Amino acid sequence: MTIRKHDERVDDLHRKGYKIIQHPKKFCFGMDAVLLTGFIEVKENENVLDLGTGTGIIPILLEAKTKGRSFTGLEIQAESADMAKRSVAMNGLEHKVNIIQGDLKEAGQLFPLSSFDVIASNPPYMTIGKGLTNTFSPKAIARHEILCNLEDVINNASLLLKVGGRFYIVHRPQRLVQLMTLLTKYKLEPKRMRLVYPYRDKEPNMVLIEAVRHGRPMLKVEAPLIVYQEKNIYTDEIYDIYGYDKPNQVD
Repeated sequence: MTIRKHDERVDDLHRKGYKIIQHPKKFCFGMDAVLLTGFIEVKENENVLDLGTGTGIIPILLEAKTKGRSFTGLEIQAESADMAKRSVAMNGLEHKVNIIQGDLKEAGQLFPLSSFDVIASNPPYMTIGKGLTNTFSPKAIARHEILCNLEDVINNASLLLKVGGRFYIVHRPQRLVQLMTLLTKYKLEPKRMRLVYPYRDKEPNMVLIEAVRHGRPMLKVEAPLIVYQEKNIYTDEIYDIYGYDKPNQVD
């Protein structure tokens, strides 16, 4: 198997020596995916599914961070799925991480119903509207609801989760009302929510949510997650989530 192809790059994930293959001209994972892995709780021997895995960042990082039994990534774009498979092979994780190319709208036919303990998703945030010039470019598909929408993601997560299983999603605060409405519609009860702020004095630009299938109503709003303490300097929590060494402090 060819590990790295022309114009691709290999990035260090700072976890257990793992690396990931990306194509900078098409699509690379963002901070939202990494922050989601810091929010997700995976218990020992649990089975995890990532809907719309892209280049496999979420299952690979969760394998590094948790004691789950198996990690599956579902991705519709052939090129992204191929990069994810090669990253899995490069890290020697074929025994624990499985990448499947397929449409998440058909996930109920691809996997047994009620079969996963944990499902995650970093879905497209933007509805289709003005300014979308190249509808089927990899970046457009990853960012806009072209091949699936938020309801598709939540509906299929509900189908595939065990009763009591946990669904984790990262999205934009501007769509929080729709997100909560769809979660409850499909019997995924929101249990934890955390807003992400770029700086303490700025508005939040991400929201992290955990929902439980057929859970009882009770939502815990966690302390804000602040990304930067000052320009180009992460807060300590962000360094911990990424696994980066903190810079030396100069008095």
